[in-house]
Amino acid sequence: MTTSFLETPIEYLKGVGPSKADLLKKELNVRTFGELLTCFPFRYVDRSKFYLISDIRDDNSFIQIKARVIHIQTIGALHHQRLVATVRDSSGEIDLVWFQGLKWVLDMLTPQQEYIIFGKPVIFNGRWNIPHPEMEIPTTQPVPLSEIIRPIYNSTEKLKSKGLDYKGIGRLVKTVLLNEKFVMPENLTPEIIERLRLINRQEAFVNIHFPQSPELLKKAQTRLKFEELFYIQLRLAKQRYGRLLKHEGHQFPVVGEYVNQFYHHHLTFELTKAQKRVIREIRADLGSGNQMNRLLQGDVGSGKTLVALMTMLIALDNKFQSCLMAPTEILARQHYHTITTMLTGLHVVVKLLTGATKSAERKEIQEGLQNGTIHLLIGTHALIEENVKFQHLGFVVIDEQHRFGVAQRAKLWEKNVITPHILVMTATPIPRTLAMTLYGDLDTSVIDEMPPGRKPVVTKHIYEPDRGKVFRFIREKILEGRQVYIVFPLIQESETLDLKNLIDGYQGIIKEFPLPQFSVSMVHGKMKQQEKESEMKRFLERKTQILVATTVIEVGVDVPNASVMVIENAERFGLSQLHQLRGRVGRGSDQSFCILMSGYELSAEAKKRLSTMVRTTDGFEIAETDLQLRGPGDLQGTQQSGIMELRIADIVKDEKILKYARNVASEIIGKDPGLVKKENDILALHLLNMDKKQQNWGLIS
Repeated sequence: MTTSFLETPIEYLKGVGPSKADLLKKELNVRTFGELLTCFPFRYVDRSKFYLISDIRDDNSFIQIKARVIHIQTIGALHHQRLVATVRDSSGEIDLVWFQGLKWVLDMLTPQQEYIIFGKPVIFNGRWNIPHPEMEIPTTQPVPLSEIIRPIYNSTEKLKSKGLDYKGIGRLVKTVLLNEKFVMPENLTPEIIERLRLINRQEAFVNIHFPQSPELLKKAQTRLKFEELFYIQLRLAKQRYGRLLKHEGHQFPVVGEYVNQFYHHHLTFELTKAQKRVIREIRADLGSGNQMNRLLQGDVGSGKTLVALMTMLIALDNKFQSCLMAPTEILARQHYHTITTMLTGLHVVVKLLTGATKSAERKEIQEGLQNGTIHLLIGTHALIEENVKFQHLGFVVIDEQHRFGVAQRAKLWEKNVITPHILVMTATPIPRTLAMTLYGDLDTSVIDEMPPGRKPVVTKHIYEPDRGKVFRFIREKILEGRQVYIVFPLIQESETLDLKNLIDGYQGIIKEFPLPQFSVSMVHGKMKQQEKESEMKRFLERKTQILVATTVIEVGVDVPNASVMVIENAERFGLSQLHQLRGRVGRGSDQSFCILMSGYELSAEAKKRLSTMVRTTDGFEIAETDLQLRGPGDLQGTQQSGIMELRIADIVKDEKILKYARNVASEIIGKDPGLVKKENDILALHLLNMDKKQQNWGLIS
């Protein structure tokens, strides 16, 4: 009975009907009574607190003031009128503005009367205004306890036009909560509730929407945040444990001739301590008898590819083939070039397979894979095609895996009877809390040390009026024999963003650095592959000193001689992208520079991004800041997974709750991997119901 009530279609709720129901489905993804209750307030207003008008700041949201009406006027032509009432308190004045219902408001307003005014201040015509405020005359009656903390719900313009602003949605929620049939089924065991001193689920839902006190609001938030994060962690822990039990892994006991020849006779530098540590972690996995599923994190240039290559050689010593899948052709070719160069002189057969591979060569590769004469295959999505079959695939590397879909990744696992070992690599450092949530079913390794001799890139933020100084600096570096990247955010002019156009920028650079003394290349995503490669080749061979490009060079271009990266309109890039671009320089032993160009008008967030880039080159610190600024849903790859569609928890602010949830989930799965014990029935049932309602949450394997 309780479940059926919560699953009642939203159109049957009093005050909704078919038209509003369609809007709620489209705008808020609300289809049932239960889904309406998970539209939690995004903030609360304390109705017992009053602001002074002089306290209003640009970061205020809804506020409450007590002020007297001193002036009322109607402004504008007949069909575009607005009503403005100026009110004053002891600290100053502010305008209240109405664009609709003017006659009703005029009848309601009394000059010189004091009102309690509640609304959201905005700046209009250079002055603070409160549009369409709520107003009431002060009384001596105390505000009811249940109305002191007012919930504010997300709404949209379309919903507001139908009367479903934050108040309208609040009324609908109250209608559900006050219904005698409303019972919120419990989804945590009594042991968890008692151990963590959580309130029950029914009480939590009532108090999250209409808190009876600040204390009960906090308890409701803690309870609902915990359960949301707990079920993500429970699923991940169950998957990881299940994988270890079910997926037998190839054993690679031998470290033989290929590894030893490479390490002792072909490696021209010493591995870093971090690289050695990660190789030990991987070797432990490869000898465990279980399938490896490991995430390898490390900044650009930290040596992830070398770790992957040495693992491929371990596989080869044990008579297994390996493959490496990259998201773009440029990156696949870069890996191919790097790996074949490192293996020069060793009898290891490496082939490249991309969408551009000719059919005759493709056929040759297919035959070599099946008869075992090809040892390593590097490529793009072309690797997952059905006709790409291996004789004995034992190890798979996926680079920048967030660019691949779950189904695409899974096709690689199916290319052998026993699932191959998996190493997922990313040069985008993942904040600790995000890794816990998004990659909880993977073991994680981190290369947190750069190779010796690498100097940190010096980063400067330069404003547009100082462009001349930047050009002089570029000229100096070119005359010293160095090369320069200049990156633009767009290819074609945007009507909505005041950005320098790549083509215009290219023409400007040519004028500033003319032939024959200088030569400039240009690369962007809309060029044909052959054109791109030709331009890149010119830059690699030092036939051009400047490469003007879009973010197509974010990954996959390794030019140790390039020592200057200029990023135009740097405020338009995300922190992670800026960090990736900066990683294109500093590849050699010379001091490198990253110059962030922008105008003076910057948002607070843009200033924070640029100052972070200037302050640190630590990829993990940058990733943490990026997560705080943008939230997990906006970071690369998290949106497609579904994991980050959190209703109430915030993995940055709620890290402590996340850790509790992870520990409790791990403990439960450690004792009952299949959730088959009677005391865990409630957990197994809730997981099953969640699976029915949504697709799997971005599994890695």
